[in-house]
Amino acid sequence: MDLGICVASKIDDIDYVVRAEELGFSHAWLADSHMIWSDPYACLALAATRTSSIRLGTGVAVAATRPAPVTAASIATINRLAPGRTFLGIGTGNTAMRIMGHKPMRIDEFDRYLTTIRPLLSGQEVEFEWRGRSSPIRHIMADRGFVDFEHPIPLYVSGFGPRSLGLAGKHGDGAVLSIPPDPSFMERVWTAIERGAADQGGTMDRARYLTCSLTTIVVLEPGEATDSERVKDLCGAFAMASLHYSYDQYRNYGRAPSGPVAEIWDEYRQVVEQVDPQRRHQRVHAGHNCWVLPEERRFLTKELIEGSCLVGTREQLIERLRALDDAGLDQVMILPPFDPRFEVLETVGTELLPYVG
Repeated sequence: MDLGICVASKIDDIDYVVRAEELGFSHAWLADSHMIWSDPYACLALAATRTSSIRLGTGVAVAATRPAPVTAASIATINRLAPGRTFLGIGTGNTAMRIMGHKPMRIDEFDRYLTTIRPLLSGQEVEFEWRGRSSPIRHIMADRGFVDFEHPIPLYVSGFGPRSLGLAGKHGDGAVLSIPPDPSFMERVWTAIERGAADQGGTMDRARYLTCSLTTIVVLEPGEATDSERVKDLCGAFAMASLHYSYDQYRNYGRAPSGPVAEIWDEYRQVVEQVDPQRRHQRVHAGHNCWVLPEERRFLTKELIEGSCLVGTREQLIERLRALDDAGLDQVMILPPFDPRFEVLETVGTELLPYVG
């Protein structure tokens, strides 16, 4: 199994990607969420000039905010700087759009977007519809070195439910997931992906298809509980992001969560709903995957942490990562909280990576 990093894109934090390469992490996925982080393509350009082996790409780009030809040109520009190690991860904008108070791109729109961008990533001509008018487009100066389509740019499609995973099978070279760290989920994932490939009249070669899931990892000290204060410091922001997502689902679809979130749900709602409804979309994602707000720390229950993060002793984590590998998950990418990110990177890179890579 590969281990990668998901990066909260920050223009002056490229040392983090450099250190990940030195430790042997395989991929750096730079997140795209324009109302909380730096522009990922600017960060990727800097990372490309300071690294030589780690694969670089978006984790994931937001289809709803950039037309397909813009996204294709952006990532092909990075491919000019890091030929053969650039990839495009793309999704509907679950966080980025909701932070602006809007819903992610609809599945049928995303399907059309992927249909358009796939040929553009290899420099081919495609029919592009824009503001009610359709016309053939292609990058007409690729041969002059402005972009690189000669080296393949893999397309990795983000999927949560069966329909989006079906699109990952239909269009992608891989799927970007955010599943609980439990091997039993992988068979359901593969069923949806393979159904999407079959809809195109093709068959899925699992050996050539990348599956990657987002989480974070904490190596426990001897006798330490999974909900210790140290553990909360090292993975709390990622655990809280699952609660933020649950609130978005509730606000948009009226579905109250079950599982580890249910017991704290009413109290969490009271905290969030003190904010003016006109700006509540900003409050829900405050500190998103970087910090835990002081008033939210009490919601970091043992159940929430264990249901979203990989926490265990070194031996337990090696065993769990190998079990995920056996179930068909090719890569785990970690997204630690911002302040202790180097600490987590060093621990995972030295205590786990040599034994699972």
